[in-house]
Amino acid sequence: MNASRTARERVRAELIREITGIARRHLATDGAPGLSLRAVAREMGMVSSAIYRYFPSRDDLLTVLIVDAYNAIGEAVERADATRPRDDFTGRWLAACRAVREWALAHPHEYALLYGSPVPGYRAPEDTIGPASRGTIVYGRILADAQRAGRLSPPPMCPPPPAILSQDAEAVRSVMPGVSDDVVARALVAWTGLFGMVSFELFGQFNSVIEHRAELFDHNMTCLAHLLGFSS
Repeated sequence: MNASRTARERVRAELIREITGIARRHLATDGAPGLSLRAVAREMGMVSSAIYRYFPSRDDLLTVLIVDAYNAIGEAVERADATRPRDDFTGRWLAACRAVREWALAHPHEYALLYGSPVPGYRAPEDTIGPASRGTIVYGRILADAQRAGRLSPPPMCPPPPAILSQDAEAVRSVMPGVSDDVVARALVAWTGLFGMVSFELFGQFNSVIEHRAELFDHNMTCLAHLLGFSS
């Protein structure tokens, strides 16, 4: 009985892998709003009613694709951070930024699923929060490590954040303990700047304007490292 259950579990896992693999291809051709369980079932040669045993709705399939994509980009950032010496804070930041860009360029449709236009009618469940936080946790750890080492000295180029943002800063500080409200505000500028650069490149805003995109990306991420105050 145990052997039979294990065999069924293997078959189920393989079918789920096949379904999600086909769904990723459909993201490239139809986009997330056009994702259809019936179309996936048709490509697999499966009756449409059978696929609902694995994914009760399109939103369940979307959630798995989103969780997988967040885990993949998060793992890429974690691996990149691990390649740098722990006290090379600028190097760790740049490695994490490059990992985001490289993953996005290699997986444009999955990046668009995460950071592009919201899918009409889809509401992400709490299952996505942990995977979505993986990259942010690495980023926050770099800042917190630099703060503890006395190697975070933000240049006096920004006004202090408004006092009303203190409560928001406290929430963000859960992933970068020990830093000031000023550093939290700068961190949000840097993090959104990273994804803004990647999205501009990926979604075509640099077309016919910026040819040396990798060089511009590295320059801008280095500028953001200076804004954050990483000292060598």
